[in-house]
Amino acid sequence: MLTDVLGYDFKDPDLLRRALTHRSAGSPHNERFEFLGDSLLNLIVAEALFQRWKSVDEGALTRARAQLVRGSMLAQIAREFDLGRHLVLGPGEMKSGGHRRDSILADALEAIIAAIHLDGGFAACREVVLGWFGSRLDELPVAKLGKDAKTRLQEWLQGRGYRRPDYTLTATTGEDHNRSFEVTCAVSEFNVMAEGAGSSRRAAEQQAAKRALAQIEASRNDG
Repeated sequence: MLTDVLGYDFKDPDLLRRALTHRSAGSPHNERFEFLGDSLLNLIVAEALFQRWKSVDEGALTRARAQLVRGSMLAQIAREFDLGRHLVLGPGEMKSGGHRRDSILADALEAIIAAIHLDGGFAACREVVLGWFGSRLDELPVAKLGKDAKTRLQEWLQGRGYRRPDYTLTATTGEDHNRSFEVTCAVSEFNVMAEGAGSSRRAAEQQAAKRALAQIEASRNDG
């Protein structure tokens, strides 16, 4: 049963059913639950990081939280629960493979977090969520919380009085559940135009920023 893998037994099963119901299947659906679950997840993870890493600064805590609550991470957890086969989707979403789509899986997981909170209270919700993220918290040491490429590029440029880089989405291909994004990162002061690709726009921008940094570093070394 799904409740067994979630680690929580609902007193009101209707809350779980609603959390699993996508808007394409009609109303009541899980969007309001998703809103609440997103806030609860951020609070629970932030509190866990705050208590665990007492000497870590705000920036590193923020990056750690972002890494843990990002959509791809939530979708990964949802797949471990085989959540896709329990989703209630409309005919169009079923036909297009919505039960495999990262965004739908992540939203449903957030909705389940809200459902647990509404059914059993915050303490029970926190215990369940921390159980889901326990090993992931353990595998995220402070030393590995380096700034991402976009942040490093922006801070390097602004620290030297240059303008921020410009990111442009140049192409989107593939089915809804298997999209690919292509992005360019332009740094005019260095005549740099770097390209990146990924399964999300954010991932493509990160790759483009990383390549832009490498190009800037190479040009400075050549000079």
